[in-house]
Amino acid sequence: MSKAPPKMNDAVDLLDADHIAVKKLFTQFKKLSEAKATADERKALADRICKELTVHADIEEQIFYPAAREAIGDDALLNEAEVEHASAKDLIAQISGMDADEELFDAKVIVLGEYIDHHVEEEREEMFPKARKSDMDLKAMVADLKALKQELLAKDEVPA
Repeated sequence: MSKAPPKMNDAVDLLDADHIAVKKLFTQFKKLSEAKATADERKALADRICKELTVHADIEEQIFYPAAREAIGDDALLNEAEVEHASAKDLIAQISGMDADEELFDAKVIVLGEYIDHHVEEEREEMFPKARKSDMDLKAMVADLKALKQELLAKDEVPA
């Protein structure tokens, strides 16, 4: 995976922190898969990965991407990112609808991780540097991203 962008306490840092966190979850999943962990363990981790990615994609699509589209003027880059999100969401839906003991479950989660690695690399190498060079107020955007993220995470939580 590509190198993380330098820390500037802005929206890029917040989004990339999600990238790093989900990469760790994918690494854990791969270890569980290789260790032939129980279906319940693998399903719980896969569900967490799917939720984290869905929330991350939503905050990018609702806040970051529209601002980036306007500020950096690279429609092709943003269009590609949105198509990648749609493809990832399709795979997430497949994984979410499966039991962990189904034949392709582990493979789908691992392929999703590889797919996300590719997407993250493009954001780190192309989109994030362009956003930082633009007139986007990336520091002000942090509060909106955090608020929406908390709202989306809370929406699907099951009361204890």
